[in-house]
Amino acid sequence: MTDVQRPADVDTELEATAAIARDLIRFDTTNHGEGRSNGEADAAEYVEAHLRDLGLEPQLFESEPGRVSVVARVPGRDRDKPGLVVHGHLDVVPADPANWSVDPFGGVVQDGALWGRGAVDMKDMDAMMLTALRDVIERQGAPERDLVIGFFADEEAGGVLGAHHVVAEHPEVFAGATEAISEVGGYSITLGDRRAYLLQTGEKALIWIKLVARGTAAHGSHVMRDNAVTKLAAAVARIGSREWPVRMSDTTDAMVREVARFLGVDPTRTGPDEVALATGSASRFIHAALHTTTNPTLLHAGYKHNVIPDTAEALVDIRCLPGDEEQVLAEVRELAGDDVEVLTTHRDVGLETAFSGPLVDTVRAVLDRHDPGAPVLPYLLSGGTDNKALSTLGIAGYGFVPLQLPGDMDFPAMFHGVDERVPLASLAFGRRVLADLLATY
Repeated sequence: MTDVQRPADVDTELEATAAIARDLIRFDTTNHGEGRSNGEADAAEYVEAHLRDLGLEPQLFESEPGRVSVVARVPGRDRDKPGLVVHGHLDVVPADPANWSVDPFGGVVQDGALWGRGAVDMKDMDAMMLTALRDVIERQGAPERDLVIGFFADEEAGGVLGAHHVVAEHPEVFAGATEAISEVGGYSITLGDRRAYLLQTGEKALIWIKLVARGTAAHGSHVMRDNAVTKLAAAVARIGSREWPVRMSDTTDAMVREVARFLGVDPTRTGPDEVALATGSASRFIHAALHTTTNPTLLHAGYKHNVIPDTAEALVDIRCLPGDEEQVLAEVRELAGDDVEVLTTHRDVGLETAFSGPLVDTVRAVLDRHDPGAPVLPYLLSGGTDNKALSTLGIAGYGFVPLQLPGDMDFPAMFHGVDERVPLASLAFGRRVLADLLATY
């Protein structure tokens, strides 16, 4: 384990949640995907130490060397109630320091915020889980029901070496659990002069594909119509520029209706796109939930300026509504054309959970205690979470990382963005709300 603060040494000048999140950011757990990662082992050991300090007996699961997940069970006061999984992930996407105004792995505190890769995705929640759990144990001895606390590896590459591994190889650790909370929801949005909170009740299906074009290798000065790069570039342009139509599901229909009601507009007269775009910065997630997206994310071809390569490849990130996967893949293959092979490298299910029931009611009640009068709205996440893996065990997942945010903060832009940061006051708010939920639900 690297030389970082242990539980007993948390910086007393920072609120504990911010101090723990800062320490976690300082572990460079970058996950490059395709099997390349710095690993989560040191961060996992740090989390394990905090859990043991709470009197728990965490288990470490290493799917490959350095790829470590941590799970601990916390017995509840009413063990007849179904268990709740509360989980985060320890890995982060890459960050290029040249593009940042601070060291992305420095855990910098400035301007009333904690800056660094993972500040919102999702080492903030990892820290909130630890401090909220401590509050509950110290105040009342145990949470209301059994909790399964998980810190997973590899979420940023689809969770194959993290949540999916633990679910497949050690399903017993989730025994008795029927619901889960994790990212990306619970944060506040400001519409006009009113604040509301988004509860994530669904997420799109995920399909990652590789496009492979082949041609003839030749000197860069030749006339070459069988050029792999040209074929690939045309396919990438067609797929990336495809404007997919609005597609509604039960979750997105409820989302549009609730947002329209909050805005005071008639959703039968104001189209779904217009309603979504009216949510301001939150529309980065909400608008994308209404459309399939097919975004090229990586290109690879060639090895020298004057050599025409015989192979060119591209990666494309596809997100669509549950049930649309095969139809979307068929159209993507058509857009790619006969000269480009389409290979599926990873896919995972989409999820939709009802915006009703005891957990949703408790979330509403808890948020109302901490921010009276602020409504809770459902939404479908355009991305994906480790709730996908848990769904294979019949566990219904929600996105709930409670953060009260400044009205002018473009929070969705923080996810995988440059200068990722979270306000310190938001972390303290999240700790209080999460502790309230774990103590009462």
